[in-house]
Amino acid sequence: MAKAFTQVSRTVRDLGLLRRTPWFYGLVATGVALALGAAITGFILLGDSWFQLLIAGALGVIFTQIAFLTHEAAHRQILDGGPANDRLARYLAASIGMSYSWWDAKHSRHHANPNRVGKDPDIEVDTISFLVEDAAEARGLRRLLTLRQGWLFFPLLTLEGLNLHYLGIRHLMSRGPVKGRWLELSLIAARFALYLTPIFLVLPLGMAFAFLGVQLAVFGVYMGASFAPNHKGMPVIAHDARLDFFSKQVRTSRNISGGWWATALMGGLNYQVEHHLFPSMSRRHLAKAREIVREFCEDHDVPYTETSLAASYGIVIAYLNRVGLAARDPFECPMTAEFRRG
Repeated sequence: MAKAFTQVSRTVRDLGLLRRTPWFYGLVATGVALALGAAITGFILLGDSWFQLLIAGALGVIFTQIAFLTHEAAHRQILDGGPANDRLARYLAASIGMSYSWWDAKHSRHHANPNRVGKDPDIEVDTISFLVEDAAEARGLRRLLTLRQGWLFFPLLTLEGLNLHYLGIRHLMSRGPVKGRWLELSLIAARFALYLTPIFLVLPLGMAFAFLGVQLAVFGVYMGASFAPNHKGMPVIAHDARLDFFSKQVRTSRNISGGWWATALMGGLNYQVEHHLFPSMSRRHLAKAREIVREFCEDHDVPYTETSLAASYGIVIAYLNRVGLAARDPFECPMTAEFRRG
């Protein structure tokens, strides 16, 4: 399989699909900047009004779009040269209150071993259990959440924005070595000062907290709803399993159909299979690469998963609910449980 995939990689390269497209990202960044400018203008014009919550929701969407650009810069998709992309990613991440060094270390491990037990941080316990073994060990409040975690997944995402800020700052304040620690802390502190000061100066206290709540909730749900369909509910690889690069990446990834609108909505994450095979490929080229990879998978009987966005959410919810069943009391009498439901 590895030798056969070499031919696919050569075809992709010969077609120029690995070329960077800074002009394309310039257009995307311009659109995001205009949207941000409009949101700021709207905030100023509305003043003390509950319609500000609409601005808060818009900011949640805009910050997520900036997160997509951060992700692409981190993958060396935007500029020429690794250091330039790293600098861009660090500043973009700080502009939305996130730590690039925390995210980069976590995401690099994920790309190396997607859905592999003990190696992919994205399937480690973080309120939600993605593995049966973790669900079975849940106790107390986490056990109650785990039992219904599929249905609670999207409501819990309203807290994910706050969680992302917390995890990044915790990483930067940790004792271990952190590249760019003080630069990131300074940038994030400046970001929060510039962001929070006008909110609490312009809006009454209750409205200001409501504004932040809506912005963080929309940001968390949008981020989670964009990343969750990619791997959740796909095969989980045992810690000691041996798979070639191509099979490992394709079998654990799921594409989302929809074409250009899905690409705009999800920042290219809808082509997750191709993104994992060619992490430095520009968002603009992923659709073309999909045609090549899908044909290769058909010729070599490799499962290639693609579904609609709505169907992917159903799969994720069903998968999490199945995993959550492991949190049930193993000594509970089935008849008692049945009467309890009646």
